[in-house]
Amino acid sequence: MSFHYTVEKNVQMLVYLMKQHGVKKVIASPGTTNVTFVASIQNDPYFEIYSAADERSAAYMACGLAAESHEPVALSCTGATASRNYVPGLTEAYYRKLPVLAITSTQHTGRIGQLCAQVIDRSQVQNDIAVKSVTIPLIGSEEDEWDCNIKLNDALLALSHHGGGPVHLNLMTQYSNDFSVNPLPEFRIINRIGLNDAFPALPTGKIGIFVGAHLTWSQELTEAVDEFCAKYDAVVFKDHTSNFNGEYGVEYSLVAAQNYSYSTRQMDLLIDMGEMSGAYMNLQPKSVWRVNPDGEIRDRWKKLTKVFEMEEINFFKHYNALRSETTKTTYYAECSAEYADLLRRLPELPFSNDWIASVTAGRIPEGSALHLGILNTLRSWNFFDVPKTVDCFCNTGGFGIDGLMSTCVGASLANPDRLHFLVLGDLAFFYDLNSIANHNVGKNLRILLVNNGCGTEFKNYNHFAAQFGDMANEYMAAMGHYGNKSPQLVKHYATDLGFEYLTASSKEEYLAVLDQFLTPTLTDRPMLLEIFTDYRDESDALQNLNTMEISTKEKTKQVVKNLIGADTAHKLKKLIKG
Repeated sequence: MSFHYTVEKNVQMLVYLMKQHGVKKVIASPGTTNVTFVASIQNDPYFEIYSAADERSAAYMACGLAAESHEPVALSCTGATASRNYVPGLTEAYYRKLPVLAITSTQHTGRIGQLCAQVIDRSQVQNDIAVKSVTIPLIGSEEDEWDCNIKLNDALLALSHHGGGPVHLNLMTQYSNDFSVNPLPEFRIINRIGLNDAFPALPTGKIGIFVGAHLTWSQELTEAVDEFCAKYDAVVFKDHTSNFNGEYGVEYSLVAAQNYSYSTRQMDLLIDMGEMSGAYMNLQPKSVWRVNPDGEIRDRWKKLTKVFEMEEINFFKHYNALRSETTKTTYYAECSAEYADLLRRLPELPFSNDWIASVTAGRIPEGSALHLGILNTLRSWNFFDVPKTVDCFCNTGGFGIDGLMSTCVGASLANPDRLHFLVLGDLAFFYDLNSIANHNVGKNLRILLVNNGCGTEFKNYNHFAAQFGDMANEYMAAMGHYGNKSPQLVKHYATDLGFEYLTASSKEEYLAVLDQFLTPTLTDRPMLLEIFTDYRDESDALQNLNTMEISTKEKTKQVVKNLIGADTAHKLKKLIKG
């Protein structure tokens, strides 16, 4: 019988990535739980394997071998208390920053605490025996595979990151006796590049730059990104929290929201910058490079291949210096043309957050700060441009509704002469109600409260909770709280606190007070504009915007349904499938 690699995919991935990250020396200790790993490497000529029956001795052997060879060394042991004997040697490796990879094999971690023989809890390790400790689960889905890939690349990179040190992998096994896999499958490799490392060549083809939430840009960085876009035919995909105001930025949220998949969503390389984003852009890159000084693996697109641990300005300066000439900015032209085309064909929207954003975003006074509520509000306002001198913020870090108003109040204190606008829904407003009663609130604060009497996000046509219809009202969408859209409650509270109170319940009423709310100079007191909308109109507006462009396939479906009726079309679909 010939033996090759185990069918256990997490072990296959570990073996493949060890080879890609240069871990070839292994000290193996006897046991059953680590058989799938040991058997998979012992016939692979890449690995240099040694045996040690005593795990305590094995760990110290790894220290000596790593220090002498200047290479990482892996350890492999079985379950039960075998791994406990690694502790002294790993402590030595930690304080000497030696790249020792301790692979402790384990049964399914669900067995911990269930009186299963030879199962111990390795979920926590001492602070000074590993710079990183992760559990590598069994793989049963694409999401599991992605999770394992991230953890393994991250762990293997940690062996040398910031001086390096020992790393612990708790590797799950099913004790499979099938070792028929040959050749070893390939898996994604993620590499980290520092400022003093060799930079990879940029791939040919379309290059996009996605910017998540980002603090105000320096002029130098903005100019460097613009220069990069001009030289490499790149485009910046941004939302309001990106705060990029350069020449090659596109507010892409409206395009990305369309049911039809525009070709501009597909690119050969996406350069990922910034932090958490609430834009939910459905971009489709072939490969992603992450640029951030923290050097951490952040794989929001599930296509990450390289992490550049450096200031953003250094990344763009490097590639700008490699090319002197500019090129035709066709990619930017395509993306901006698609956005402009959608704006020209904007459908009639009911009175809603989306409609309010459409008539207000472009009129926010120059130089102001704009704070946006999460989810429904941020999405609505991301569809429409704001002036380039307006800085935008949203609590996308923790993505909660609990401190939106307090955040804006705090920001407004930093510059009392700068107007600070806040747009948020009723649940978020009442959640943080006490914040505007703070006696430090200044006259530069202006709040736009969209009161629809519920968490309208949960009532939108495309939300997971929408399938429950009215059943979602009481417990999922929290309908009817906080005065149930009382026209007096917020009015009395705001005026008693010294706010100027404005209100609107229709497009005509809103337009009648908008100029006053957007007065570009400071008035004698803060303002609160409360508008009353219906959650059904909110949902309809979003659906109208999302379906401005649909695929030919979807158009055909609609034609068929119109001709024969939805019920008949559904029956035919079931008949064809059956």
